[in-house]
Amino acid sequence: MLKLSETAACFTARPADRAVIFIIDDDIAIREAVCELLGNEGHAVEAYSNSEEFLSSYQPGHCGCLLIDATLPGLNGIELLQQMRKDGDGTPAIIFTGHGNVPMAVKAMKAGAFDFIEKPIGCGALLAVIELALAQSRALDSLSAVQATAARYIASLTDRERQIMALVLAGHPSKNIAADLGISQRTVENHRASIMKKTGSKSLPALTRASLAAAWDDSRRLHAA
Repeated sequence: MLKLSETAACFTARPADRAVIFIIDDDIAIREAVCELLGNEGHAVEAYSNSEEFLSSYQPGHCGCLLIDATLPGLNGIELLQQMRKDGDGTPAIIFTGHGNVPMAVKAMKAGAFDFIEKPIGCGALLAVIELALAQSRALDSLSAVQATAARYIASLTDRERQIMALVLAGHPSKNIAADLGISQRTVENHRASIMKKTGSKSLPALTRASLAAAWDDSRRLHAA
């Protein structure tokens, strides 16, 4: 079980290239004990006493994870997670509580929680689940980077190239595309070559992946806006 130290700090440095673990719990003893534990493990940590305090300073978009008490005053932990997911934030969240039950656990998982654990929290178990959550966060960051890159590639295409790319991905051969658009087959082939070059695609499956990744990135940005 976590022990409180008089020297525990609730904030540690947040370098731009390090993951941040956010703790939201109204129990100061828990906050400080978890901060000390994670700080000693070399993690950057920020702690808040309620959802509103956290949301007022939180800036999404960086690698990390959340440790959220389910029974916070005001906006409770599960409601906080539901709001973040509605806003398009996929940061892995661990919900923990001293008064857990099956319905609460099910509700937390449906809200998008990475895990649901009960207090008292074993140090080893807590560190293990945090490492898993951070691994997922890093994977999401990597996927987002791929999607953003694909979106930039697709955005560099001209309107005509986008039109031809859509027809190519729909399975239409160049001869048919040329007839449909009223241009020469050679022109279609030139556009196809330009599309492949601009998107960095070496094959049609690669172009398909780039197109899907770009569409996913556009959808995510639209949802976040």
